[in-house]
Amino acid sequence: MLRFGSVVLGVSDVPRAAAFWMEALGYVPRDEMEDDWVVLVPAEGAGPQLSLGLSETPVQEHPRVHLDLYADDAAEQVAEVERLVALGARRVDWDLYPDDPDFVVLADPDGNRFCVIDTSRG
Repeated sequence: MLRFGSVVLGVSDVPRAAAFWMEALGYVPRDEMEDDWVVLVPAEGAGPQLSLGLSETPVQEHPRVHLDLYADDAAEQVAEVERLVALGARRVDWDLYPDDPDFVVLADPDGNRFCVIDTSRG
């Protein structure tokens, strides 16, 4: 049976993207970082791997696949969004927000969209 291995993001600058995601998630490189590839893993404990590969393809405005990062409540969501913005993420003026969203859409330094979810809302 297959098992989930890694989420892979295409990026234009692997070292910059790695620095952002390592700080954002508390991850470290699994092996030595290359100019065009790195696999990041949790510094402590188990969790999904995040692989970053050099890509020249344009960022999708409405990606079919993205990361959801979970916050325990609204206060943590606000704090984490601010922390991620301070690390280099940017807020996305998302045109598909529902009336009362439990998520905030951000983009990493390469423009890859991801969400910070308030999981206390269901």
